[in-house]
Amino acid sequence: MKHRMFFLLASVLLALPATGMELPKDSTATWLETITRGKELPHLKFSGFLRFNYNYSDWKEGSKKRGGDFGYDLFKLGVAGSYKKILLDVDFRFYAKPSGGAMLKSGWIGYKFNDRHQLQVGLTRVPFGIQPYGAHNYFFQIAYYLGLEDDSDMGIKYLYTADRWEYALAFFKNSEEELFGSDSETAGDRYSYDVAGRNKEVNQFNGQVFYKWGDGTRQKIGASAEFGMLYNLDTEKNGTHYAFAVHHELYWKGLSLKTQVSTYAMYPKNKPGETRDIVTMTAFNAPYEIAAKANIYSVSAGYTIPFSKGIVNSIQFYNDFGWMQKWDKSFHDSFQNVTGCLITAGPVLCYVDYAQGLHQPWFGPDWNAFGAGTGSNSWHARFNISLGYYF
Repeated sequence: MKHRMFFLLASVLLALPATGMELPKDSTATWLETITRGKELPHLKFSGFLRFNYNYSDWKEGSKKRGGDFGYDLFKLGVAGSYKKILLDVDFRFYAKPSGGAMLKSGWIGYKFNDRHQLQVGLTRVPFGIQPYGAHNYFFQIAYYLGLEDDSDMGIKYLYTADRWEYALAFFKNSEEELFGSDSETAGDRYSYDVAGRNKEVNQFNGQVFYKWGDGTRQKIGASAEFGMLYNLDTEKNGTHYAFAVHHELYWKGLSLKTQVSTYAMYPKNKPGETRDIVTMTAFNAPYEIAAKANIYSVSAGYTIPFSKGIVNSIQFYNDFGWMQKWDKSFHDSFQNVTGCLITAGPVLCYVDYAQGLHQPWFGPDWNAFGAGTGSNSWHARFNISLGYYF
């Protein structure tokens, strides 16, 4: 209601002539109704959250001696808008400066042909894998850290949604924030992981299809495909990359089960002497190396227990497992397993996670572990609590 009144008043101000105008003798409300009669005004809905984070990392001596660290994580502001059949969706985030600071996670303008057909243009979510996430925990699945989950790029996407079938077709010109830096390396102040260093993602095509069935037990099976180019800044030649995935979801009462198998390969056209078995990825101002070719297997299971009394609405317990199997047999595979729960109390959400990793840079001491993985051969753990107020 407040947003409608805002646009109503803005329309009035724009309607006033520059020389001034005497208001009618009758009530202002009646006059406003007269000039806006029959006109549909834009609708805006704001949302967001404020999150704090505690973490204890067993491979960091400082963290162990301090008993962990607690601090600011993130403030998000979301805007969903509509005017007739025109849509707007914005997700802007404010991280701490070392993690990239302010950044646009996604933002697009769309057109809704009808309840089934929709077009989106801008920084929109890449249709690949289980949507929107393949995991239940705060850290997502291992595919996220390889650029294949919750990724958004600059392009155009068509969506079809019906009772049984869903599909999406998209073309992405490049990853986000490339308009004024096409001849420079990919910037690290971004939310989703993209190819970086001397290569850049360009001219990418995506296709995805889902089939849904069931009432008491709901299931959803799907397949995803991706093909694009990798432009090298040194050779000025285009390499290629592709990825495929099959995925399944099952929901029964409080049970949630998500499984996915995917594969990807990148073939950059680097200058002579540079390895093509390793590719640099970046996000949150923290670039690292990953294997250029790998398979990814993930299984995520959760169970939600509702509460009818007290401040807590529900608790979801989960265990999410991910395995990165690298094609190069001289490389060490990467693993992650996150056990935890999500506690919901009205607008407050609290993730409590015990995350373990082997050759996983976010859960261990070796930052380039997704590459050759030649560092620590031991599992490491991070205990994490994320507390947020959502509105």
